[in-house]
Amino acid sequence: MAKYMCMDTLRFLLFDVHQAESLMRYTRFTSFDRSSMDMLLIAAKDWADQDYFPYFKEMDETPAKFEGGKVRTHPILKKIFSDAGENGWLGMYFDSEDGGQQLPQLMQSALNHILEAANNHIPGYLGLTAGAAHLIATFGSEQLKKTYIPPMLAGKWGGTMALTEPQAGSSLSDIVTRAIPRNDGTFEIVGQKIFISAGDHEAVDNIIHLTLARIEGAPAGTKGISLFVVPKLRIDEAGNLTPNDVVAVNDFQKMGQRGYSTVHLVYGEQRQCVGYLVGEANHGLQYMFQLMNGARIDVGMTAASIATAAYYASLQYASERPQGRRIMNSGKKDVSENQTLIKEHPDVRRMLLNQKCIVEGSLSLILECARLVDEEHSSDPENARQCHLLLELLTPMAKTFPAEMGRQSVDMGLQVLGGYGFCMDFPLQQYLRDIRIMAIYEGTTGIQSLDLLSRKIPLEGGEALRLLQARMQETIHQVSESVFLRPYSSKLLQAMDHVQKALTHLMGFAMKGDYQMFLADATIFMDLLGRVVVGWQWLKITHAAEKQASGQSYNAAFIVGKQKAMAFYFTYELPKTAACLETILSGEGLTIPVGEDDWLQ
Repeated sequence: MAKYMCMDTLRFLLFDVHQAESLMRYTRFTSFDRSSMDMLLIAAKDWADQDYFPYFKEMDETPAKFEGGKVRTHPILKKIFSDAGENGWLGMYFDSEDGGQQLPQLMQSALNHILEAANNHIPGYLGLTAGAAHLIATFGSEQLKKTYIPPMLAGKWGGTMALTEPQAGSSLSDIVTRAIPRNDGTFEIVGQKIFISAGDHEAVDNIIHLTLARIEGAPAGTKGISLFVVPKLRIDEAGNLTPNDVVAVNDFQKMGQRGYSTVHLVYGEQRQCVGYLVGEANHGLQYMFQLMNGARIDVGMTAASIATAAYYASLQYASERPQGRRIMNSGKKDVSENQTLIKEHPDVRRMLLNQKCIVEGSLSLILECARLVDEEHSSDPENARQCHLLLELLTPMAKTFPAEMGRQSVDMGLQVLGGYGFCMDFPLQQYLRDIRIMAIYEGTTGIQSLDLLSRKIPLEGGEALRLLQARMQETIHQVSESVFLRPYSSKLLQAMDHVQKALTHLMGFAMKGDYQMFLADATIFMDLLGRVVVGWQWLKITHAAEKQASGQSYNAAFIVGKQKAMAFYFTYELPKTAACLETILSGEGLTIPVGEDDWLQ
């Protein structure tokens, strides 16, 4: 079987870089130890090898498709749901009183990485089901919990998040799906939702749509949005499942992730769609952000995992493909020699190193966020508060950097294969198609960048950014005794200064009320700060590798590989922060519309 991820790298990041075992000091996680976590990693890898990776190509070639009024999906999906429910995978991080095991989110993320790298078309079905059930567990009534959580965690019912509407797109303030009060305390739901992932399929008996809608008479904008449980099949008075007048009317055939169904839902065409209010009226968007923020980090993990699988496919090809001969110091080639493997050519090594530094840096950033989720369970309220602020700041970057840079990484992998990379017989073209949606899911790169600059940077008077800078400074201090790492920590300090200069310039516009100029280059600022944050991750990674250099856990090549990838990132990728700063400081305002003259034609 082809290699699609590296268990040694995952264990190293999990236990050596992000210190998973230290979480066991929190009461919530005391039932786990290193041995139990290792067993879970092995179980996930076995499951991925058996039921995920073998169907990766097949699910692309025979995609989910709307036929005869329903969505046909790959038969393996039904087995996946059944096994997930039987083995407790869907509720692992849930509270014990809700049927969960209280697994650390850090560990849950590591398990997801294995599954996503094996076959990124499958885990979204499970993730949305678990996320929707967790939303009900957090904000729903006892009746909603009792009715919906057990069958969802058992893998018998699926779940979705239904936000986007045809006329609104990403602008949730323009949602028009209506919720009309009924005499029994429920609501009649009327409207449409589009691009609903896992919105219909054959693998489960029922699908529970967590739906945003506007109760009649509610305030305009996002302040008037409520959250509803809207099952595909509702339970009637006799306790039987009956159609609830929410149906998939079509699907979207996509360029990638073709095995992951995406549908158009219509609610209440027969005026018989019943929804059940979650929590308080007009607080729906606030509740949904729990699922949305988690989904953004999950999208980042999916992107990092796809890029990881693409890297190992590229590396395998480059390690087996002989072509050309090495250039001698004389600048000539000895044609009498045997051909060399292409991984010996400097330009191919450049591309492979670029892939390696992007995928491992991205994965570390995602795990950093997962650990912050766990740290919120600290008994120290101040530590929990700070971790929450840091998570808020890092979330848009954790979604965007793996999605954008991961796509570039996969593209380089395709280039490593040359003409074969463009052919359907090799997986790089599929990985490239699959990863392209990640910069669009859960808010495009532009939306994430606006969120970062306009909401997360000013959070609590800039405290989140100050906390991040303090953690970076702490890492820089920790590596100060390392002769190897000291020059790179200086480079990180310089890049951090680029961030500060960019912010000082941009805040000048905000203070003058010129918000168009303040936000016009938000994506450039995202690129700048994201590169710095991943540079910080690489310092942490290599510092942990140095600690392991004298141990027996990893071989010398593994340790040197981390050092070389870090050096590559700081030499080839981190210097691009200077270009980002130059663009931000230019003040050209080239993207600001002026008057009615559209010169883009």
